[in-house]
Amino acid sequence: MSLSTAKKGEMNALCLKFRMDLIELLHSIQTGHPGGSLSVCEILTALYFEKAKVDPKNPQWPERDRIVLTKGHAAPMLYRVLAEKGFFPVEEMKTLRQLNSHLQGHPCALETPGVELSTGPLGIGLAAAVGMCVGLKLSNIDATVYAIMGDGELDEGTVWEACMSAAKFKTDNLVAILDYNHVQLDGTSDEIMPMGDVNAKFASFGFEVFNCDGHDVDAICEAIDKAKTVKGKPSVIIAETIKGKGISFMEGKNAWHGRAINDEEYKLAMAELRGDK
Repeated sequence: MSLSTAKKGEMNALCLKFRMDLIELLHSIQTGHPGGSLSVCEILTALYFEKAKVDPKNPQWPERDRIVLTKGHAAPMLYRVLAEKGFFPVEEMKTLRQLNSHLQGHPCALETPGVELSTGPLGIGLAAAVGMCVGLKLSNIDATVYAIMGDGELDEGTVWEACMSAAKFKTDNLVAILDYNHVQLDGTSDEIMPMGDVNAKFASFGFEVFNCDGHDVDAICEAIDKAKTVKGKPSVIIAETIKGKGISFMEGKNAWHGRAINDEEYKLAMAELRGDK
């Protein structure tokens, strides 16, 4: 079901706020990963503010949906969304990547409320998500596991082993979402490790495949709704995105995977996000 015009406006306003806050934060601390955080913004916002069943007051609620950010370097955007949802105070964002902070450079399930899995080494997230799906089925808990992956992660063989397991165990409670921005740390995905037809690849591993614009919250929500109707097999949503989305000089550039933002770049980025003429 499509979002109302008012709801779309509310969600888009949230995404703009998250982008501006992210740039403000990463400039102030001079560290972090802007590119992949900006590309995953709408995906996380759609999940936490519209589709996923979570409770900030009870993060370990057994009936909750599990959202696993397998591309752990996008932690800054995950934290900003979790804070807005109420898992911890927004003011704590300023401690990102500082000593004794529970907001480390990659998500830590032991330290941060709302984080389901400690991620950083790419390739482990989908396998863990499949395990969560099987565990939920064994426990007769009706919940969905959302695993948000990145392009570079698909280079890892463990991802495709996890896909085989997901199909074997008929994990129809798994919705994988690929933040498909076509760029990774050292270059474009085609330069580093061409994946060919990603739709056909996932389908050949037993997944039901959906496609959407990963910067359109309405399209993301519709794709999730469709994925949740699939029975007897896992689903994946190929969400077309742009690394560095929203800031023209960052868009599509692998240099912005994990680069600090200087003063001039900060001014340009904020002016662009504000829509200054």
